[in-house]
Amino acid sequence: MKLHHHFKTLCEEKRSNARRFMHERKHGHHHGPGGGRRLLEHGDLRVLVLHLIEEAPRHGYDLIKAIEELAGGAYAPSPGVIYPTLTLLEELGNITAETNGTKRLFSITVTGKETLDASRAAVEALLARLASGPGRDAVMPVRRAMENLKTALRMKLGGGAANLETMRQAASMIDELVRKIEVL
Repeated sequence: MKLHHHFKTLCEEKRSNARRFMHERKHGHHHGPGGGRRLLEHGDLRVLVLHLIEEAPRHGYDLIKAIEELAGGAYAPSPGVIYPTLTLLEELGNITAETNGTKRLFSITVTGKETLDASRAAVEALLARLASGPGRDAVMPVRRAMENLKTALRMKLGGGAANLETMRQAASMIDELVRKIEVL
């Protein structure tokens, strides 16, 4: 029953993504960095995943992190995007999966290499676009500040010594910061 529910959720998500993609294409909406071209266009994720798996067999989580690294932290696909893409590539015969415990290790097949070779120019253009996009330099100060905030909160919460009033004050400060960021 659990597997059926998971499959149903993935199917609904795919339909929702397809409807959104068609709406954006029809109405000219593009939600990419800077409001211009999308960081990944339709089909880019499939060839990017194939490219990364060709470099070395990978788990889904490894792919998410590798794509985030290539995009300089500006984009990281969600598991709800990566795993259906892997399922599609597996169904197309482009990759195979070896299950080890709860993890699946994905490897490229001969068919996948042929598919990737036919898309080599697109892959090179995609990699260049990712490298020139809003990169690590722009995102890193914010990531550092977020990590500092998480560390400070863990230290306050982890010791168990924080009282209710301290937590309310911390939440109020965070809420105020969120309001300030929203108007930037």
